[in-house]
Amino acid sequence: MRASDRAYRVLLDEIQSGDLAPGTVLAEVEQSVRLGVSRTPLREALGRLLADGLVVQPSPRLTVVSDIDAGDIRELFEVRRALEETAARLAAGGAEGALFAALAGEFARTEAAADPDAYYALIARFDETLDAAVANDYLTAALKTVRTHLVRVRRLARDNPARLAASVAEHRLIASAVAAGDAELAAHATHVHLHNALVAILASLEGTP
Repeated sequence: MRASDRAYRVLLDEIQSGDLAPGTVLAEVEQSVRLGVSRTPLREALGRLLADGLVVQPSPRLTVVSDIDAGDIRELFEVRRALEETAARLAAGGAEGALFAALAGEFARTEAAADPDAYYALIARFDETLDAAVANDYLTAALKTVRTHLVRVRRLARDNPARLAASVAEHRLIASAVAAGDAELAAHATHVHLHNALVAILASLEGTP
């Protein structure tokens, strides 16, 4: 792996996990030493994060982890809803029904609150299967960008067992609808899931139960 790729992946993981909080200054000299790379590959990594929207540069010599607020989250979900509802419809018309039926079975057996990391890994496999079923490079590229930000947002709901349990049931319904070839149900179930997810995340930001 190239030094710039390695630096990018480490910084991406730290931003998505919250280890590098919004507002954290990423000084070139400090980060170069910490990550064990020279300043040129570090700048390449920072440039990629800037393109992702995960950092901002108020000035040419200052790079800061971008903030994420309720307005940002609402905008993200507007795009996510358009993309994921379309993806669900397209996937329901494909030939991968057995794969989605198997995923629905996995969701039925999942205890998300007991192991959130395993649950998010299952969601990642669901997303990969959905992308393959859609077979539309433009759509999946747009979804990849949204998911990059979504990882940051999802962790806001990790400590909400009731929401995680509901999310499991919602994903099971989406997978089952796709497996059955019911495009409208798949899209509607996706819409409901995203609405509930947005409400829960915004409530987390506001500190309400």
